[in-house]
Amino acid sequence: MRITKVEAIELRLPEEEMLDKANAGQNSLIVKIHTDEGLVGIGEIDSHAQVAKATVDGPFVHSMCTGLGRVIVGMNPLDIRVINEKLYQSTFYYGRRGVVIQAIGGLDMALWDLKGKYVNLPVYELLGGAFQKKMRAYASDLWGKDGNETAQKAKRWKEMGYTAVKFGWAPMGQSERVDLDIVEGARRGAGPDMDILVDAGCCYDTVTAMKRARQFEDYDVFWFEEPLRQDNLDGYNQLSSMSRIPIAAGEGDSGRFAWRDLIERGGIHICQIDLARNGFTESMRIADMAEDHGRKVVNHFYTSGINLAAGLHFIAARESSFIFEYCVEETPIRWAVTKQRMEIDSEGFVHVPEGPGLGIDLDEDTIDNLRVK
Repeated sequence: MRITKVEAIELRLPEEEMLDKANAGQNSLIVKIHTDEGLVGIGEIDSHAQVAKATVDGPFVHSMCTGLGRVIVGMNPLDIRVINEKLYQSTFYYGRRGVVIQAIGGLDMALWDLKGKYVNLPVYELLGGAFQKKMRAYASDLWGKDGNETAQKAKRWKEMGYTAVKFGWAPMGQSERVDLDIVEGARRGAGPDMDILVDAGCCYDTVTAMKRARQFEDYDVFWFEEPLRQDNLDGYNQLSSMSRIPIAAGEGDSGRFAWRDLIERGGIHICQIDLARNGFTESMRIADMAEDHGRKVVNHFYTSGINLAAGLHFIAARESSFIFEYCVEETPIRWAVTKQRMEIDSEGFVHVPEGPGLGIDLDEDTIDNLRVK
């Protein structure tokens, strides 16, 4: 079996629906890897879609600076580690971090999907088997404009069957009063038995984050996510050393070398690995490193059902995983790209797809409607 074509398909909502907020479900890059046996692998890249597409579609410059797609045409798609290394070396002069690693990760996801289809097994089986085939899901949402609106949101997700809810980004960080108001609102709406997770969206300096970590203890916060800018590794080390609330971070990191710094220097407690920014091969290496350092591994998901399915297979294969990010903001890219929606059950759990590969099918009508032409 040989790879015959690599497609990078940009999806984007109509311009009037694009909002200035932290919502990665407004734009996405879908990849398809075609083979001479008719099998097609599906992946997703969570990045700036046009930049990532250029990385995939770009021409040859020289042996360490070339577009990704042309590198793997003609290769055996089952040679996943070989392909990963070749892609990394072929982009050595302009990659090693960021968008290039994210693009490699999306291609890697498609290769694992393809391999699962070829051997007729779900990806989690190829990763070594499942420690669990369902995972408690938390509703992942943005903060309300104030505590009262946040409380109403929390009540809604509790009524929908979730046992945990996370709120993130603006208006957190505007003032101490605002911060305490919205966290209090989250706890009030959730009640005493629902877990609440606080995502600060990288808004604090180190001293303020340490102060908030102490203040948020009063609201029984499950974890405190990305309170600092992602490169403030020394700050994360200070914060993680003093905080009684677990510190979670890493959604923006791509590749094991970036992750090594966050784990070893940053000292965070919970590693949020995004499959659409790392792929399966790299994510498993990152997770091994994290767990060897006594950290726990969870997913990050804020894009489409492709990444949702990939995260489920990955989390199933990790012993330390204990909760699953389930984005609840509604956009056509998030919920209509795949025919399978993978909804939570009556107890607030989401189940791993059991079909071959990722266990999902693309809705080609949605792809055609949202495709940037």
